[in-house]
Amino acid sequence: MASLTQYVHGLLGDSERKSMQAMLARVTEPRSYQAFQHFITHAPWDIGPVWRRLLAVLPERRGVLILDDTGFPKQGIHSVGVSRQYSGTLGKIGNCQVAVTAALWTGVRAWLLGAELYLPEGWLTPERRHEARIPAGVCFQEKWRLALTLIRRVRTAGIQIDLVVADAGYGDGLPFRTALERLHLTYMLGVAGSLALWVGPPSVGERRYTRAVTAASVGALSAAQWAAQQPRRAWRRVRWRNGPHRPWAAQFIAVRVTPVGLWRHHQRLCDMWLLCQRPTGSTTATAHDRYFVSNLPATTSLPALVRAAHQRWAIEQQYQELKTELGLDHFEGRSYPGWQHHVVITAIAYAFLQKERMRPRAGPRLTLPQVRAIVQEVFTGLLFISRPRYMHWMRQAETRFHQLRI
Repeated sequence: MASLTQYVHGLLGDSERKSMQAMLARVTEPRSYQAFQHFITHAPWDIGPVWRRLLAVLPERRGVLILDDTGFPKQGIHSVGVSRQYSGTLGKIGNCQVAVTAALWTGVRAWLLGAELYLPEGWLTPERRHEARIPAGVCFQEKWRLALTLIRRVRTAGIQIDLVVADAGYGDGLPFRTALERLHLTYMLGVAGSLALWVGPPSVGERRYTRAVTAASVGALSAAQWAAQQPRRAWRRVRWRNGPHRPWAAQFIAVRVTPVGLWRHHQRLCDMWLLCQRPTGSTTATAHDRYFVSNLPATTSLPALVRAAHQRWAIEQQYQELKTELGLDHFEGRSYPGWQHHVVITAIAYAFLQKERMRPRAGPRLTLPQVRAIVQEVFTGLLFISRPRYMHWMRQAETRFHQLRI
């Protein structure tokens, strides 16, 4: 318990780097580094009950579920799960770990509900399993499967999901969209412009092919092709706002479509929304065009579709706070259990801060840097109380400073 308390204090403290050595150096009455490290990297405590308890006590229990993956850049090759892979944090392929996360967005604040480390297949050999202490029951899973695991945990906890949002890394996968349909979840997912679809009723009926066919051969288009064919007057300028920030605006067009993938995989054909976005003022396709699919009702208005498509902005703000202020990506241990322990404790610290922000206060809400400043002052006071000689040294230094000025 003492190590847990110190770890939370370290995450909330003023250390710029939230590695174990840096945090331990900043807390009052530090234990030995070996005991501190053992609690995170080797102590056999299970994260499952901790996550379940955290989800059970969250004060807000309904909102938009944001699924995303985030990268943790690394210099070496020994941190569990690290490899050369694409990272949205880097904006390119680099040496990093990647975690799939689930966050609840209430429209006012976000809560981290879960995180799963993506393990490339190269990390699941007997040698590397032993090196990183990866349990035998952990097998390779694509990111979308990890996301579904998080969704099921959230629903088991009794949290109501009004909408699932994710980028094209998840939306492009037909199995992921199908799984959300089977779970009776409403979604707004990014997709690539190459998504093949029919606008209006499909022209193939119930015909099935045993060989691969192109979209054009069955009368289908890609999302980008259809958007490029639409006249300028068909696009509407829509404004939206991300929380308290300034409003944004872009051109949008939406239409009911049927993805060709449903037919290719012998699934029931059903229509859904295709939402296309283009920068304001553009008259032709651009590299900044974006595409989304959604199973929102056919009566949904265009402004409502736009608002749903832009709920993901909250996850970027959450990542910034979790990484910059609480050191989510600062963990330097190499083991799989160690990474899991660090992440769940970080989620607890973040939930504490979010709950503190909910307290009624006169005046403006506290920001996370302000909370850190308060914690720093408290820790500084505790340090001087526990080390009276430090105050004596400070007074001596102040006296000498004034003497030098004279």
